[in-house]
Amino acid sequence: MVGKLKQNLLLACLVISSVTVFYLGQHAMECHHRMEERGQPPRGDGARAALGTAPSGIGGGANGSLPYSKDMPLIFIGGVPRSGTTLMRAMLDAHPDIRCGEETRVIPRILAVKQMWARSSKEKIRLDEAGVTDEVLDSAMQAFLLEIIVKHGEPAPYLCNKDPFALKSLTYLARIFPNAKFLLMVRDGRASVHSMISRRVTIAGFDLNSYRDCLTKWNRAIETMYNQCMEVGFQRCMLVHYEQLVLHPERWMRTLLKFLHIPWNQAVLHHEEMIGKAGGVSLSKVERSTDQVIKPVNVEALSKWVGKIPADVLQDMPVIAPMLAKLGYDPYANPPNYGKPDQKVVENTRRVYKGEFQLPDFLREVPQVQYGINFLFVGVAAKDIKQPLFYKPLLHEPDFLIDGEIC
Repeated sequence: MVGKLKQNLLLACLVISSVTVFYLGQHAMECHHRMEERGQPPRGDGARAALGTAPSGIGGGANGSLPYSKDMPLIFIGGVPRSGTTLMRAMLDAHPDIRCGEETRVIPRILAVKQMWARSSKEKIRLDEAGVTDEVLDSAMQAFLLEIIVKHGEPAPYLCNKDPFALKSLTYLARIFPNAKFLLMVRDGRASVHSMISRRVTIAGFDLNSYRDCLTKWNRAIETMYNQCMEVGFQRCMLVHYEQLVLHPERWMRTLLKFLHIPWNQAVLHHEEMIGKAGGVSLSKVERSTDQVIKPVNVEALSKWVGKIPADVLQDMPVIAPMLAKLGYDPYANPPNYGKPDQKVVENTRRVYKGEFQLPDFLREVPQVQYGINFLFVGVAAKDIKQPLFYKPLLHEPDFLIDGEIC
C-alpha cells in the first residue's frame, strides 16, 4: 500500500513538474517575442532603421528616412592579406560617420562562386535556360551583399566592407554598385609575404614554407586587383600604399577622405583610442591583425622582412614578382628606403617599442575548451598535413575553399 502511494506521489510530482516547465517555457517565449516587437521597427521599416542617417551622396531626410540600396556610396577595402587592410578599415572606423567592421568572410566566397559560374560557358547556358539570367543573378548578389554589409554592424551614414580578396571581383562590384568606391591597399610584396610566413597566416594556395611560392602567388593576386582598379579608373578606385599611410597618416587620410567625399575628422589619426567604444572600432578576437591595430600608427613592421628572405629568391625577385617595380618598389633594394616618417609617427613607434600597448582582455581569444571538441589542424592544405603548424578548436564545419584563394 505504501509502495503504491509513493508511486502515485512520484507520478503526480512528475506531471506537475512537466506542466510547470511547459508553462514557464511558453511564458518565456511570449516575453521574448514581446521584447523583440518592442525593440524592432515595424515590418517593412527594418531597412530604413538599419541604415541610420542617410549620407549626402544619396539624399537628405531625417534619420532612417531612406532604405539602403545598390546606389549607396559604399566603400570596399581590399588587397592581398597582410597589406594593411585591417589598419585602413580601423582608421576609417574611427570616423564617427563611417562603419566598416570585421571581415565578413562570406562576401569573397559568394563573389568567387559567381566568378566560377561566369567562367563556365556550359554553366552559363544551363542558368540561362533555367531563367537565371545575369540580371537575376546581379539582383540577387546586390541584395545578399547589402544585407551582409548593412546588418553585420552598427548603422552609420557611410558603410564599408573590408574583405581583402573581395577586390578580385572589383570590376563586378563596380558594375552592380554604381556609386561604390574602392581602396586597394598595396604593400611591398616582400613584407606581405614575410608577414604571412612569420605569423603563419594561412591563405589557401600559398605554401608558407616557401618564400618563392608565396611571392609568386602575391604577384598574381595583386596583379589581378591592380588591373581591375585601373579598368574602373582613378575616379572610383584609389591605390593606397601601406608604407606611405604609416609614414604620413594625416596627409594620406586627408587625401583619402576627400576622394570618398567624406568630411575630415581628426579621430581617424587616433583609431587606437576608439577601440571597443560605441560608434568606434570593433575588432575581432580571431582576426590575425587585431594584436597589431590596437597600437597607434607606427613603423615597427615596415622592414621586418629584411634579412629573412633566402638569397636565391632575392636574386630572382624581378622575375618572381614583377609587380613590385610596377607598384613603385625597387626589387633590388635590401633594405629599401620607404621615406622618413612624420614626427608623430616617430613618437608612436617609441611608445610601441616600450610596450605601452597590450591586447585588452576583451579581445583575448577564449581559452581552448578541452571537452567534446575536435581539433582542426591549420597551416597547410588538408591533403598535405604531416605536422600541424598550429591548431584551433573546430566548433563548426571546416571552411571550404573556392578558387584556391580563400583565407
